[in-house]
Amino acid sequence: MTLNQWLIFFLAIQVIHFLGTWKIYVKAGRKAWEAMIPVYNGIVLMQIINRPKWWVVLLFIPIINLLMFPILWIETIRSYGKNTNTDSILVVATLGFYIFYINYMENLKYIENRSLKPRTSAGEWVSSIAFAIIAATLVHTYFMQPYTIPTSSLEKSLLIGDFLFVSKFHYGARVPMTTVAAPMVHDTIPAIPIPFTGIKLTKKFRSYLNKPQLPYLRIPGFQKIKQNDIVVFSWPVDTVEQFFRKTNRKIRKPIDKKSNYVKRCVGIAGDSLEIRDGYVYINGVKNVLPDRARLQFLYEVNTGGATLSRATIKNRYHSREWGKIQGGNYILNLADEDAVKVKNNPTVKSINRQITPKGKAERVFANAGNRDNFGPIYIPQKGKTVTLNSESLSYYKKIIVEYEKNDLKVEGGEIFINGKAVSEYTFQQDYYWMMGDNRHNSEDSRYWGYVPFDHVVGKPVFIWFSWNSDGKGLDKVRWERLFTTVGGSGKPVSYFYYFLGVLALFYGYSIYKKRKAA
Repeated sequence: MTLNQWLIFFLAIQVIHFLGTWKIYVKAGRKAWEAMIPVYNGIVLMQIINRPKWWVVLLFIPIINLLMFPILWIETIRSYGKNTNTDSILVVATLGFYIFYINYMENLKYIENRSLKPRTSAGEWVSSIAFAIIAATLVHTYFMQPYTIPTSSLEKSLLIGDFLFVSKFHYGARVPMTTVAAPMVHDTIPAIPIPFTGIKLTKKFRSYLNKPQLPYLRIPGFQKIKQNDIVVFSWPVDTVEQFFRKTNRKIRKPIDKKSNYVKRCVGIAGDSLEIRDGYVYINGVKNVLPDRARLQFLYEVNTGGATLSRATIKNRYHSREWGKIQGGNYILNLADEDAVKVKNNPTVKSINRQITPKGKAERVFANAGNRDNFGPIYIPQKGKTVTLNSESLSYYKKIIVEYEKNDLKVEGGEIFINGKAVSEYTFQQDYYWMMGDNRHNSEDSRYWGYVPFDHVVGKPVFIWFSWNSDGKGLDKVRWERLFTTVGGSGKPVSYFYYFLGVLALFYGYSIYKKRKAA
């Protein structure tokens, strides 16, 4: 929906609110016109139902407002003596339109000083759960989101099984564009399992409606994306297939419901990027990664028929992915320092990094080379203009059509954008180039191109838990990674025991206060 459409929709909601509540306002000693004025009518309604005025703010926060509306409907009818479970179910099931009925059809009396305490323990429980969900959704959507590392594309910096907190406010929280969605889940609602049976009551299904959609909006952040930052973003080329397997349909997900990816930003808007023999060069200078990062490549290791044990490969050479080929050769995925260890092994005859030579074509973005020798390419910057021709169009077509929503046609060798013949294009937002440190095991920008800024989710800042599926017993927990920071230099320091100390002090202080009060 455009801004004009949203304005019309907002005004329509105000008219519906006025028609359904003006008598209720009057019965509470207010003026009928007070039910008509946007925002002000919400403040007055909070006074009528004896709730804090700041609740009005929550009504204008996407997703949060969906949780608040049912609460306000119930609070409104209870202010006029409608306290039964039937009344509450009716007002929620009719999306608030039950208030129309009591507004026009019943002669209700306003209860000015009603008790705000739930009448039953069940009601108190529901109220507590509702506001806990609202608070958690607010934090999850606008401040900090939990995230799990599922792949090894950033191995060494982030491990499979790391549980992260991703900051939304560093780069600015993206306001949800999908306005109707289930809270606390992403694009699907998981199936409901029956405990101890392995049976699931339902299949997972989509957690949102495609319409209406808000225009893109981002709350200002206090930091810009810098080169080598690790970034969580919505995967630009993600489409929905699982919901339409029978018809084999593919539809585009809304931006904020695309799958979340985490990669390292090796190129920012305005950079010229090239990959030479697997190494990234920015504006002609070789990119130097932070000291915690470890580049990894596939190596062919010849042992002359000698055997390398799985334990040696895993524990000494820190290789997770390996295979054996004919002639006693192994394929190992190694960081540079581990490749040196392998080379120094007396049983190893030779070790060679597997680099796709320049000139050998592979299926990569814009056919710009291959995974190890790519580009050079320009990373688009907001406000900058590039020349468009048959050669450059392959780099920018997706930006023009999908990310910046223009109509593009090529006829008779000429390029038309929105019906006008053009020879250049000015970008409307910044773009970034995201890659994994595990260069031969990463689905990244080399294969699908630029990441628009409106797809950026946030910045990983903290590892609060880490689970090693290969471990046994308590060794499954990577204790040294608990409560460590993602950024910084040097070996990560765990703050887990500091956390336990603070928790113990808080618990002890709580017991002391209770005993003193008694």
